[in-house]
Amino acid sequence: MALATRRFFNTICRGTRSFGALPEGIPSSSQHLINLEYEYSAHNYHPIPIVFSQAKGSTIWDPEGKKYLDFLSAYSAVNQGHCHPKVLKALVEQAERLTLSSRAFYNDRFPIFAERLMNMFGYDMVLPMNTGAEGVETALKLARKWGYEKKKIPKDQAIIVSCCGLLHGRTLAVISMSCDNEATRGFGPLLPGHLKVDFGDEVALEKIFEENGDRIAGFLFEPIQGEAGVIIPPDGYLKAVRELCSKFNILMIADEIQSGLGRSGRMLACDWAEVRPDVVILGKALGGGVIAVSAVLADKDVMLSIQPGEHGSTFGVNPLASAVAVASLDVITEEGLSERSDQMGQELRNQLMKIHQLFPNLIKEVRGKGLFNAVELNSKALFPVSAYDICLKLKERGVLAKPTHDTIIRLTPPLSISLDELQEGSNALRDVMEFDVPKMQKAKHKRVPQTTTNICDRCGRNMDDS
Repeated sequence: MALATRRFFNTICRGTRSFGALPEGIPSSSQHLINLEYEYSAHNYHPIPIVFSQAKGSTIWDPEGKKYLDFLSAYSAVNQGHCHPKVLKALVEQAERLTLSSRAFYNDRFPIFAERLMNMFGYDMVLPMNTGAEGVETALKLARKWGYEKKKIPKDQAIIVSCCGLLHGRTLAVISMSCDNEATRGFGPLLPGHLKVDFGDEVALEKIFEENGDRIAGFLFEPIQGEAGVIIPPDGYLKAVRELCSKFNILMIADEIQSGLGRSGRMLACDWAEVRPDVVILGKALGGGVIAVSAVLADKDVMLSIQPGEHGSTFGVNPLASAVAVASLDVITEEGLSERSDQMGQELRNQLMKIHQLFPNLIKEVRGKGLFNAVELNSKALFPVSAYDICLKLKERGVLAKPTHDTIIRLTPPLSISLDELQEGSNALRDVMEFDVPKMQKAKHKRVPQTTTNICDRCGRNMDDS
């Protein structure tokens, strides 16, 4: 069984840039597989029509053997690159020893992982979970419990403040904070105890704190908003948040699930502002693109608000996930991926700015930190072409990216990507803008632009203007 396991992982993760033949038994028709998923899976995503069959580093192969460059990294879950050998080695070796103990017993992997996290990030304790959404839910429960136990908020009156444009997951608690009508409509009643504020607006945040501070347990935010379109906060904003949270005795809760672990060019995106949140949520790349791992970090005065039996997870950082997570952190530090992200991100933005200069009427803005970047398009000049259409053309040219909010393309490749691959991705975008966009504009039916606006059901703002 051990030999079979090794052969399996060697097979799925073997590959070079000159990859040609497919392993025996892999389906030959991408469309057939897409049809099967459409028939038998819930329709809760709108994927780019490409089937992943194998991956290595920054390269993806479909079942037909065509290769692509990955400029999404599974929403930053594979910062280390696909099928990193050190991460896979940890996975295989641990899988042959022990995979699950549950938290009903101790195991010999999790304590090592917990100590590693504390040494790296400087917090006292960790509460382990699996997915990023679970991590956020855990942080919300922790903040409420701390609010009642330590801050003495009256029973059932605790408030969490969050930002417009957020995406912290799809659970009921999170969508109750959301400004995305697609995420909220049809799922009510939404949970009470949430207030909204514009991201980057410290004046509005202070006003909410002044009006409700005695009942606010925590302020939940992304240091860089990902799904909103890689929105970078104004200089000084995170420091102001830290000062306000301290002043009003409110937990500063940083969702670093996507922005953390080197993605922004620092180990945590909050490090850019040299601030220390009270609670940090990690996920995605913590599992090295191999297994789901998330973690909530805090000091003892916060974490020990939760007592045995009040929260848990059967699979929460099981031995297999713990071993993989340690290896994933090793790769980030040993290969200097945070520093690499910073340098490569600057190079990517330089390349993107040149494209912006070539097509100033089509591209509205280029922005980002590290390899966490976005190209915002001018929807009026592009009409009737959408960001999704551009991503389809990028796919035809061998580059995989995904749009957000119809007008923004995120470019977040693995932190291990090479300069040549980075340039290949930029060249593909330039060619799409130069050759494909004019053809699509001529070919697509010139429908009348929609006059309806995207008004948030919760806060009443026009999200098209955000």
